[in-house]
Amino acid sequence: MLYTGVTHTTGGRTGESRSSDGKLDIILSSRGSNGPGINPEQLFAAGWSACFIGAMGKAASSLNVILPADHYVSTEIDLVSSDEGFSLQARLNASIPGLDPEVARSIVDGAHQVCPYSKATRGNINVTINLI
Repeated sequence: MLYTGVTHTTGGRTGESRSSDGKLDIILSSRGSNGPGINPEQLFAAGWSACFIGAMGKAASSLNVILPADHYVSTEIDLVSSDEGFSLQARLNASIPGLDPEVARSIVDGAHQVCPYSKATRGNINVTINLI
């Protein structure tokens, strides 16, 4: 094991969450509310984006490509309701300006294979990886 992230959350979607090391101390809000906090889908999107960018770096390195300084990932996490209940779906929108589109596609496809968040969701939710 390399690392264990630990949080303590009370109050559900309208509660609070704190990390064991004190670096995270947030107020939670329900989706679509004007409350003061953020919602779990936003937190998941931020974590996945950060992880995916690291995986893009590994994929680029394996292709002997240097990512441009202004690359980024915008992740959208949808909370979906159906007859089976609630579920998630995701879109990762990666920008790698200045690279050949085929090389950029190879990088994001490679990142999606090695990113731990991508692995955790594979086969569990609908995921689309877009180059923007």
